[in-house]
Amino acid sequence: MTKSLKITQVRSALGRKPKHRRTVRALGLRRIGDVATQPDNPAIRGMIDSVGYLLKVAEEDGHEAI
Repeated sequence: MTKSLKITQVRSALGRKPKHRRTVRALGLRRIGDVATQPDNPAIRGMIDSVGYLLKVAEEDGHEAI
């Protein structure tokens, strides 16, 4: 049972620092409203901390319907 994070971009990365734009892109997001699912680990949490003002994050459990 692995935890994952559902990450939604809610603000634009335009006009932000280049490092922040690259971080949003590395999370798998391109535009406002995009949703990406990433594993819950310290590296992803650190990325979210740096650009959290652009994102909405929700936790998901690892149960999959078969």
